[in-house]
Amino acid sequence: MTDHEADDQLSPTLRRLWGRQPEGRRGPKAGLSVDRILGAAVAIADAEGLAAVSMARVAQELGYSSMALYRHVGSKDELLALMSDRFVGEPPPLVPGEDWRQGLARWTRAQIEQIVARSWVLDLPLSAMYPGPNRLRWFDAGMGCLRDVALPGEDKLAILGLLAEYVLGESRVQVESDRAAIQHVREASGVAPEVPDSELDATAVAEANIYSDFETQLRTLADPEDFPHLFTALTGAPQAPSADAEDSVTFGLRIVLDGIAAYIEDHAAR
Repeated sequence: MTDHEADDQLSPTLRRLWGRQPEGRRGPKAGLSVDRILGAAVAIADAEGLAAVSMARVAQELGYSSMALYRHVGSKDELLALMSDRFVGEPPPLVPGEDWRQGLARWTRAQIEQIVARSWVLDLPLSAMYPGPNRLRWFDAGMGCLRDVALPGEDKLAILGLLAEYVLGESRVQVESDRAAIQHVREASGVAPEVPDSELDATAVAEANIYSDFETQLRTLADPEDFPHLFTALTGAPQAPSADAEDSVTFGLRIVLDGIAAYIEDHAAR
């Protein structure tokens, strides 16, 4: 099969992601490009959320008609797929001397931080998550962290998939709890809608987070008769976290990586 025939087997969206789909060049709209369209779409999502992104809105921001955009991006779904790959950018480089565990911990944290910083990514449908060049660079970097681990390639891919699920879960908890806290502060204080989230009282937002005093709420609600096991566990727990207590990401990652380490050890012993 020739390269051209192989490209024909790919969907138009994948060809666009990989720069293998010719762009429209005819007429006065030739000043447009996929890169310009993507830049405008991501800027709108950063400022107003994913719901504000539409072909019409992007066209308006660029000073073109909606139809002009379709020379370069086939549909709204294709635009979302392109955005999903654009936002991930380049992965952090491998650090000489790091072992697989240190590398994967850094790789995982970088993704969580990235998603929390651009929370609109969590609103993208799974159908938009195509294997674009940036996403594959992240997977390649993850495989680089595991390069000295004696596991089959499919096991390494499964490990990266497991960590990707952890990334999505942890990111969603952080983003959704922050969104709820911000909404609560806005409603309680009567802040004008045009006031950006960054100008809200940071202390009030932190205190409004549902998880800020979660254990205190459990201690209040979990009586020993109806919730004996939970009550026993909480009774033996400290009332406040110690100064060296792990944050949720560090704790969760440690548990997941411990499991991966045990799997690697078990595989080596077979």
